[in-house]
Amino acid sequence: MAEQQAGPPGFSVVPGEAVHRSLAGRRAEIIDLVEDAYRLHGEGQTVNPPSYFLRFPDRPTARIIALPASVGGEVGVDGIKWISSFPANLDLGIPRASALLLLNDPRTGYPYACLEGSIISAVRTAASAASAARRLAEQRGTPRRVGFFGTGLIARFVQDYLSELGWRIDEFGVFDLSTEYAASFAGQVLGPTGRPVRVHPDAESLVRSSDLIVFATTAATPHVVDPSWFDHNPLVLHVSLRDLGTEVVLRSANVVDDVEHVLKADTSVHLTEQRTGNRDFLDATLYDVLAGRFTAPADRPVVFSPFGLGLLDLVVGAHVHRLATAAGDTVPIDGFFHELDRHQSAGAS
Repeated sequence: MAEQQAGPPGFSVVPGEAVHRSLAGRRAEIIDLVEDAYRLHGEGQTVNPPSYFLRFPDRPTARIIALPASVGGEVGVDGIKWISSFPANLDLGIPRASALLLLNDPRTGYPYACLEGSIISAVRTAASAASAARRLAEQRGTPRRVGFFGTGLIARFVQDYLSELGWRIDEFGVFDLSTEYAASFAGQVLGPTGRPVRVHPDAESLVRSSDLIVFATTAATPHVVDPSWFDHNPLVLHVSLRDLGTEVVLRSANVVDDVEHVLKADTSVHLTEQRTGNRDFLDATLYDVLAGRFTAPADRPVVFSPFGLGLLDLVVGAHVHRLATAAGDTVPIDGFFHELDRHQSAGAS
């Protein structure tokens, strides 16, 4: 048996540039890593308490969310993500979300790393969406027309990870309330694919023209409420969670990441539960799909609604920390933990 390290582990910081370098070129690896995390969760080897929302009466559109979690198995890490969403940041020319990720040693409980978390959060979200798209499309057929409703950073990451699936796409579609953002996304993100890109004038046109639709908006309440828009039975990655009206949800096959987590905070499925008084409209979790316990129907829209589990951030973050450490990209903070003797003051002679 290996000798246990004496005392707490060292503490280091992993800046955003190092996080980016650690993840670059590893999309396929991260998708598989996230799928493995969902399997651990489905097998009961994780602890993922409810997320905690800090809201502000004087800034009603803003929030900061704490996502604690613990992952067992070979990963063996505890920790928490602390992520803020301030939509007004867009008016300042900076991203809406910022985050950090804290990793704790499961042996001592001491934190051993603080990582820039917004990139990890975006990557785990995109990898989760790509995993669901891959597994559900295997059962229904590969989408040929992919549409993006909302064109921010998350949409860009989702497109990056979808591109790893090797699908042959005939056309991309884009819609955003900001025509400037839509045009920029079409040119800078989708243009390099070499496939035709159509910027749609309205939401209905985008939905009706897409076999797979990525919702990545900042909507706080449902705004896509006509189920007839989905009569062609597309696959929907409902990443932003609050876009779809109750009638759309009820006429779809619904797959979620975790039932208890997604049925809160006025998500579209939470509102549907409140209206119907039951959860019968939820068909499966992604783990059910991975385990072969659910087959996506072809005669209804299929909607994947991922609330976003903190355990995914920990799995990706621990992987990034290992890679950054091996590459010498971490910033050690020597002496971060100061009072380590129970009885003698560190300043005593």
